[in-house]
Amino acid sequence: MTKIAFLFPGQGSQVVGMGKDYYQDIAESKEIFEKADKKLGQKLKELIFEGPQDTLTLTYNAQPALLTTSIAILEYVKKFNINADYVAGHSLGEYSALVAAGVLDFEDAVYAVKKRGEYMDEAVPAGQGAMSAILGIAAEELEKVTNNVTENGDSVQLANLNCPGQIVISGTAAGVEKASALAKENGAKRAIPLVVSGPFHSELMKPAAEKFDQILSEINFNNASTPVIANVTAKPVESHEQIKDLLVKQLYSPVRWEESIRTMVQNGVTTFVEIGPGKVLTGLVKKIDRSASVYNIFDLESLHVTVDKMKGEA
Repeated sequence: MTKIAFLFPGQGSQVVGMGKDYYQDIAESKEIFEKADKKLGQKLKELIFEGPQDTLTLTYNAQPALLTTSIAILEYVKKFNINADYVAGHSLGEYSALVAAGVLDFEDAVYAVKKRGEYMDEAVPAGQGAMSAILGIAAEELEKVTNNVTENGDSVQLANLNCPGQIVISGTAAGVEKASALAKENGAKRAIPLVVSGPFHSELMKPAAEKFDQILSEINFNNASTPVIANVTAKPVESHEQIKDLLVKQLYSPVRWEESIRTMVQNGVTTFVEIGPGKVLTGLVKKIDRSASVYNIFDLESLHVTVDKMKGEA
């Protein structure tokens, strides 16, 4: 029996106009956008649909915008009887997964990620932190490099273990620069600086995590109705206490995406459906397991194409 996993994208996938066709044509999806505006007290949907892109990309805007769009799409997907055996999201996307699994109410989730974005933005002044994608080096070798640089006074850690040969590092601007150069000396093929506003998933995010812990303590968490593969452990979690604890740690811990996909494959998942803007996650899945079936649902057309193909394979 084939198993299905829903995947939800994180920061970087945002694009002006995402989800607009759902808002215009699908009542359930429109309601999600309206709920976000009301909960946050801002015209979020106007920013999502009209931009500008640079304002949408600001951490504290991109996070609620992506969550809202992904859940608006999910609300319509539910009508087609495509049910997930597992859910997972990349970094911010984990919150969409938690809404999908019934752990968080949408309004609580959109409020939480808005505050998460604000605290992440405040944690490190602009220009002092950085992230870079390192290609063509094993995680163990790269971790030796980052540990070496950190021990010499410039903090840098592994941040996203995305797929074989693609790992993102994060830390101080000097730490990332030094680690990038040292990684290339040790066999890495390329080091690509990322256009981000902060050193996410690094030790520098611990002040944000401390503040965010208080926000999460004010929110109701349920046990998961569908197992959620946690970024921090790459293992299924269902207990609401464990989920809450891991969300705090997630801010300053690496996203173990490759391991997460392998966990789902080992548990029988053969089909991955990315729900939300972009195709980043399904691209990573194919690099991790070429035999997997992958689908993207980002607009109404792609939804109907996916539904037809999945019915044909059933």
